[in-house]
Amino acid sequence: MARESFDKEIQFLRLLVLTSGAYNRQQYAERLGISVHTFDKTIKYLKEVVGAVGQKLPEPQSKELIEMLRFDYYESADPLLLFLFRAKSLKESESRRLSLLLASLQEKPMTAAELLDACCEAMPPELALPDEKTIRGDLKYLEEVGVIGKRPGGRPYRYAVRDELANELTDEELVELYDFVDVMANTQVPSVQGYLLRDNLKKALVGRGLARAFADPFLYKYHYYSRILDEAHLHAVHHAIAHRRKLSFLYLSPKKKTRYASKNTNPLFEKETAGVAQTVVPLRVVFDHQYGRCYLIAHDSRMGMMKFRMEGLTELEEGEAVPEEAFLRMAKSAEEKLKLSWVTDTGRTVTVRARFYKPEGAARDFVKERVLLQGQWGEIAREDESSFVYEIAVSGMSEIKPWLRSFGSSCEVLEPARLRREFIEEWKELAEYYESVREDF
Repeated sequence: MARESFDKEIQFLRLLVLTSGAYNRQQYAERLGISVHTFDKTIKYLKEVVGAVGQKLPEPQSKELIEMLRFDYYESADPLLLFLFRAKSLKESESRRLSLLLASLQEKPMTAAELLDACCEAMPPELALPDEKTIRGDLKYLEEVGVIGKRPGGRPYRYAVRDELANELTDEELVELYDFVDVMANTQVPSVQGYLLRDNLKKALVGRGLARAFADPFLYKYHYYSRILDEAHLHAVHHAIAHRRKLSFLYLSPKKKTRYASKNTNPLFEKETAGVAQTVVPLRVVFDHQYGRCYLIAHDSRMGMMKFRMEGLTELEEGEAVPEEAFLRMAKSAEEKLKLSWVTDTGRTVTVRARFYKPEGAARDFVKERVLLQGQWGEIAREDESSFVYEIAVSGMSEIKPWLRSFGSSCEVLEPARLRREFIEEWKELAEYYESVREDF
């Protein structure tokens, strides 16, 4: 898939996922800034991609993709969005070629010349035949990512599939590894590589006749599907950071209603893009655990430090290199501004004090354990048998509010007074929602 096309599919799927199929075709088209025809065409294209990479749809092909996103909340262990990461960088000819190479190597170790012959014999007539240089490039790529390896011996080298992991483990060890990868992929960030490993382990279990072993013993309800889409850019961003290079992209602000950018080739339908072109020096990526969002922290020559939601990045391109000294100076400046930030806020520093109530009759104080685990640089100022007071200095209160709120009745905000009043008003509003509409209730 071309880079622009992949960016558009990300924006398209993000809206479907975040709304859980709540709108009809016309409403989706309006919110995406596209026609109903384009919406239908994109849905058809996504189904074709699913089929092209070997992913079976949960229901018959005729079922609407939106319906799957609406009802498959517990299917996060097999995320529908993951197929994008299998197809985003492969052209059709490359995808078919790599599949043929791996299929041939499943039978026996082969040389590059033998693989070239096998690939040319099986390549569909509508696709161009590869040459030896192309095959050697494919073999080098597969070897770098650890899929295949050279067998001991001299030239010509013989290549074989690296399946030691699945073949050398016992059935019990393979099931335990599958369960571990399943938990980690669904709870850690980033997770896409974990999903891919999980899928390969599942195939190994099926090959041994252990299909019942992965009956998904765990379900993951509190799972942010959309963060999987953010990971499409993580590799490119981290590569630019590691090599001290500028990054150019078109930024679609999440605050804008239009969430779709395209380059129209027909002059009759040209229109201005809703995005803003940016060229910055990427410094770091911050993950917001509470909302499942990734942020890019970067330096702009005019604006200084800037923050971008990862979901708004499209059309990423690496630019010129930045001197190491200049990069370290920018990174140090950003670190200084963010040192008291709960996530990315850089507002006025305030001290937040909250009382946390310990669970009654519980064998473990899970409230205190969570505060110590997630409370960052905050400290417990006072503690008694029933509660403890937690203090932390943060750059602004807006980002810590969801975390405090998530403790429910186990947390009471003490200071600052303005934050306490805000919580009181929020809880009053919630109480009104649950008031009886009839007196006899």
